[in-house]
Amino acid sequence: MKRILKKMLVLSLTAVCFLAQNVLYAARAESLYSPGQREFDADAYYDVIKKCAEQIREKTDFKPEIVIILGSGLGDFADEIEIAAEIPYSDIEGFPITTAPGHEGKLIFGTCKGKNVVIAKGRIHYYEGYSMADVILPLRTLRLLGAHTVILTCSAGSLNEEYRPGEFLVLNDHIASFVPSPLIGENIDELGERFVDMTCVYDKELRDKAVEAAQENGISVHNGIYIQVSGPQYETPAECKMYQSFGADAIGMSTAVEAVAAKHMGMKVCAISCLTCMGAGMEDVELSHEEVEKNAEESSEDFKKLIASFLEKIPDPS
Repeated sequence: MKRILKKMLVLSLTAVCFLAQNVLYAARAESLYSPGQREFDADAYYDVIKKCAEQIREKTDFKPEIVIILGSGLGDFADEIEIAAEIPYSDIEGFPITTAPGHEGKLIFGTCKGKNVVIAKGRIHYYEGYSMADVILPLRTLRLLGAHTVILTCSAGSLNEEYRPGEFLVLNDHIASFVPSPLIGENIDELGERFVDMTCVYDKELRDKAVEAAQENGISVHNGIYIQVSGPQYETPAECKMYQSFGADAIGMSTAVEAVAAKHMGMKVCAISCLTCMGAGMEDVELSHEEVEKNAEESSEDFKKLIASFLEKIPDPS
């Protein structure tokens, strides 16, 4: 009898925890979805974006031109800019909070190489439990503040035997078919058109200048195709073989959906991956986030040189 009662108690506590978790999720999502409906409330969501932008404007009048989103282990670049203002994500009501290890979670406004930049030191990932609308909310907010260009950076696993850890990949295309589109739901016409051409997501002029910046600094760089998966688990060797057959050169858990959102908003997009490991099964090692961060940090000096030199080459908008 005691054993039965104990089991019932454990089940009850589990049910309570599950209910509490869902209540918290429902509360967070309430502003984005109509009560009792699955339909996305575009007006409510756009109001959240505008309120986030207004709160940032209240804290600083700095006008960013270029957004730089820093990936895992790449946060040291923030030390390279002349800081005008720092705003933790937690100080902006409605702004998602990053929970990923190594992602500090703050906006840093300032100048670097004559450019007005805002650095997102810590990104939002789909695997953290956020919706895609949340994942791209920071970028959409910064677009409302006037940014016209975005440099997306990330740590990624290499799927190409010739592309080794410690080297960099400038994206010329991506595969995002394994994660939900960030544009699903009612279109927000103020941000962009309903159906967006994806023939050239990554601006060719920016890609060329990023490669040029790397070569001038003696940094090994490649062009290639990136595939985004949901994570947080690393891919299996069989999955890596499948992605390789699709033509992917690198794999990660971010970036592509942000590029789609940026393209939707008419921004110029460049994405640079720091290759931090080989894909599962390509070498006789186990993958870990600690190893990814360690390898990214070992490449941080090259990364800082690359981004700083690249910023100098970005032309002012005509």
